[in-house]
Amino acid sequence: MSRTETYWNRNFWLALLGFFSLFMSISLFFIFPLFLKQFNPTESRVGLIMGIHSLMAIFIRPFFGRLIDVRGRKEVSLSGIGLLLLVLPFFHLIRDAGLFPIALRALTGVGWGISMTATITICSDLAPVEKLAHSMGIVGVAGLVSSALGPILAEELVRRYGFSSLFLASSGFIVLAFLSILATKETSRPAIPEKRSGPNPFRLLPFASLILVASLPVFHGAVRSAVVYFIALFGKSIPIERVGPFFLTFSAAAILTRVWIGDISDRYGRKQVIFPAALIISLNCVLISQVRSAWMFLLAGFIGGFGQGLIFPALSTYIIDILGRENKGLALSLYLSLFDVGMGLGSPLFGWVSDLFGYRTMYMIAGSTLLLFSILFTVKAPAPGLFPVDQHKMT
Repeated sequence: MSRTETYWNRNFWLALLGFFSLFMSISLFFIFPLFLKQFNPTESRVGLIMGIHSLMAIFIRPFFGRLIDVRGRKEVSLSGIGLLLLVLPFFHLIRDAGLFPIALRALTGVGWGISMTATITICSDLAPVEKLAHSMGIVGVAGLVSSALGPILAEELVRRYGFSSLFLASSGFIVLAFLSILATKETSRPAIPEKRSGPNPFRLLPFASLILVASLPVFHGAVRSAVVYFIALFGKSIPIERVGPFFLTFSAAAILTRVWIGDISDRYGRKQVIFPAALIISLNCVLISQVRSAWMFLLAGFIGGFGQGLIFPALSTYIIDILGRENKGLALSLYLSLFDVGMGLGSPLFGWVSDLFGYRTMYMIAGSTLLLFSILFTVKAPAPGLFPVDQHKMT
């Protein structure tokens, strides 16, 4: 495929619209715990229902990650989006916090796991090859915008029309995602045989180094789950009337970071950016634990968004550089799966911690855990370096 030299082309923006719509459908469910509270579940049950979505995405991605490189991106993306379209109407039938919502969230996790990685890879294929981290940041902006708008829209819909309108809106965004990807020009299938003759990328590093590389996305995802899945309940407990502005400031800060300095790890190296970003996220969790007013709540959202805006493009491209850019689809699927491992395990774990000690202690523990591991990662994990574009051609 002839490489695109600019972001400003029809197919890139169609694919980006598809990713935005897909993420928007999922982000509407950030306030789903408020729907579940009417059934009086424990915090750990809420964590399980929310976290099973990520756990199923983890299990399914390894089966489809390699297909993205071998079979093509569009087919995989549409199959996952189609599954979401079939499952979402059944949320109207939920009457308790038992097995039924767990099963539905599990199925949406399967659809999300299949479609998200393929859709991101479509977008990155249509972006400038020499700015991998920056392009990942730009794609991530669509997810951040949806993270900001989704909870705000969800709150307004629920306030006016009830939770049924939230489920309808989520289905509508999935339809838009399907149509957008369907209209996007298929990127050429990568010339990578299913049985590779080259070295196995997982054998290029010592086992201990692979564990370190794999662990940081897990820890980051776990802390992210504490913020995303419990901030609405924490905000209501302070009490703060509306939690939507937190997501708005969070996403605004992350968007500004990715647009203006999203290429910083392309220029200075991945690890040089990853540790400061993780430090910011860790300290912000401590700040959240001390929030007692609306302005502090918004400030915590802004600082957390700044850290998130730095870490996602740097950490995702770090994994790609470690495994080799010819394995981009595989690397992205592994990165997202590892992140979702953290989201899936962190949600019930931090739900259990909040049951025992409360939200403030939970956020202190989350921040401290990420900080300690980030120090270990910075000292011991391998540095892939800055790879010249002509040595790592992407197809």
